[in-house]
Amino acid sequence: MTNRPVAYYPGCALEGTGHAYHRSTKELANALGLGLVELENWNCCGAMEVKNIDPKLQTYLSARNLAISEKMGFETVMAPCNGCYHNLKKAEYDLTHDKTSQEVVERLSKKAGHAAYRAGSVRTLHVLEWLKEAIGEEGLKARVKNSLKGLKVANYYGCMYTRPRHIFPEKDKGPGSESTSKPHFMDDLLAAAGAENVEYPLKTACCGGAHTLSDSDTSTKLVLNLLTTAEACGADVIATECPTCHSGLEMHQVRAEKVLGRKTTVKILYFTQLLGMALGLSARKVGVHENISDSRALLKARGLG
Repeated sequence: MTNRPVAYYPGCALEGTGHAYHRSTKELANALGLGLVELENWNCCGAMEVKNIDPKLQTYLSARNLAISEKMGFETVMAPCNGCYHNLKKAEYDLTHDKTSQEVVERLSKKAGHAAYRAGSVRTLHVLEWLKEAIGEEGLKARVKNSLKGLKVANYYGCMYTRPRHIFPEKDKGPGSESTSKPHFMDDLLAAAGAENVEYPLKTACCGGAHTLSDSDTSTKLVLNLLTTAEACGADVIATECPTCHSGLEMHQVRAEKVLGRKTTVKILYFTQLLGMALGLSARKVGVHENISDSRALLKARGLG
């Protein structure tokens, strides 16, 4: 276990639609005594837009953030957003295995006036991996003040946390490592806080986030499948760890009722919000009021409001 400060890369979404995730991540880290130092002058990781137009430019944008982390003296950068985490990991892989990517990053870094990032200099962690490593289940159990006991949770990881497998070489390494086929780190942490994790077969199914603007109906149908399955599994809450997935679940839950006439009542919460409340933080402190999905009555009934 280590609680050394890490570089924190919030990415664009956490400063916008995913602000509740940004807020709850920082409050959770503070409650656990973990240090976060935000990257200075960070830029967009390239998300989906740049990557679809010029993958090499996207590699550079992500590599620049890794270079900033290295310049600030950090060996680890933590990214809560699945898209950012995925793109930083992909940049690391590309710079290790693709000469053209190396050349493009060298050229653009020189033009931008900073040192090019060298693969292997900085380790990228998702917030789930960071918490498992820095605190772990036993450390979390020891800090729980308001157990999540009785709260039935469907843990939803989405696509980009585990795919494509080859950019996550640390996964699928046996006991203690994360699984790409059946991820469990969020399940482990919430169980340590007392939650009852339901068996949720769609934990890595796509939410259609990339198609929300171009094909809203398809996105709504994909989300509705996630919501109805969670309810069929007995879940009170779907726990998320990605701002795009979270926003998609919330918005399309509303749209499914308005457009398709399909109402679901399962609530959507970031796992960091649930852990924060388990540690004694108020619902407002972790930004529950910022969610579209109104879970306040449920949380109050469980003594978490």
